[in-house]
Amino acid sequence: MNSHQGYYYNLLSAEFPVSLSFQSDQSLSKRRKKIMSREELLVLAREVALRAYCPYSHFRVGTALVAGGELYTGVNVEISSYGLSLCAERSALAAAISAGAGPITQVAIACIDTTPTAPVHECTPCGACRQWLADLAPDATIYIDGVSQEFSVADLLPYAFRL
Repeated sequence: MNSHQGYYYNLLSAEFPVSLSFQSDQSLSKRRKKIMSREELLVLAREVALRAYCPYSHFRVGTALVAGGELYTGVNVEISSYGLSLCAERSALAAAISAGAGPITQVAIACIDTTPTAPVHECTPCGACRQWLADLAPDATIYIDGVSQEFSVADLLPYAFRL
């Protein structure tokens, strides 16, 4: 797999994982939309977090999201210029957008290196990711691993920047 490929999970055939081949908007629109359970998405977010590239923080994060009936994943990728690193949430959002996916309806986030008793603020998206969610997934339901509450984007960023 080269750097321009990723993984997606076909929710209709339940084949996991499948090498990502970007589909046209037309073929995506022909697929039925399906919702995955909270736990199924969180399991996938935990699994994909194992692929995170974080040689500096050693803080692995994975995101799984449903967009247009397809599942897209992302991990955090750190580089030596730490401020230019990519969070898992933005990685998954970018994968869905670049594939031409439909509306993003569910987002699951797993920080697999936190303790089970970690406070919720150690596991929620950073400010930049919250703004990305506000712009690209405003109506999505957000699940945080280890937190029983479901969140809306407005819960996480009540005063999101809007143009």
